[in-house]
Amino acid sequence: MTRKKQTRGQCTYCKKTYAKSGMLRHLPACSQRLEAIKEADEQTGANEYIFHLRAQDAWSGDFWLDREVRGSATLQQIDEYLRAIWLECCGHLSRFSLGGGWGSEEISGKRQVRQIFAPDVELTHIYDFGSSSETTIKFVSMRKGKPTTCHPMALMARNSVPEDTCIECGQPAAWLCMECLYKTGQEGLLCDQHAETHSHDNYGEPVPLVNSPRTGMCGYTGPAEPPY
Repeated sequence: MTRKKQTRGQCTYCKKTYAKSGMLRHLPACSQRLEAIKEADEQTGANEYIFHLRAQDAWSGDFWLDREVRGSATLQQIDEYLRAIWLECCGHLSRFSLGGGWGSEEISGKRQVRQIFAPDVELTHIYDFGSSSETTIKFVSMRKGKPTTCHPMALMARNSVPEDTCIECGQPAAWLCMECLYKTGQEGLLCDQHAETHSHDNYGEPVPLVNSPRTGMCGYTGPAEPPY
């Protein structure tokens, strides 16, 4: 079996791109990130534990985020960030649990990151209890110092938009046909040209592909942009 090529992503600090596994090796050595940490540590204020956490779509390795999160940040703040960059469509409920999904004990959103995360700890975040989006959040590393921003977390890297191709012509896809997805089991990926001429319309017009694992679910259309 041919191994699927890893998604690549961009480092927020130096703007260089790396494969998903390579990003975990790059970030601790990125000179621009190290300079940002040095400048932050020279500021006044108390040090705190700051966590490198990786969020990844539970069903696909194509979508992932590397964030540096304050130990004092709450799970509720992580939920808000995931909603803004990946998930929010209709104000659905969400939950955190340790390890697996529905069969695991729920963890309160009031809990702080430093109370939960340690080596080998993985949380599951579920958004929308009907058409569910599941995200795993893994501990990667921890440092003691000052945060590089005033926010509870900073985006260090994220996946680039997956390179999909049109089912009609093989050109780069930019749209998703929901009728293909739901009725025929096809991915329903379309280029700009074939999105205009595609015959399916029972589920409305094709929706734009955005950098989010929730594309095509519950009418989600983005914006799939970081909130800060």
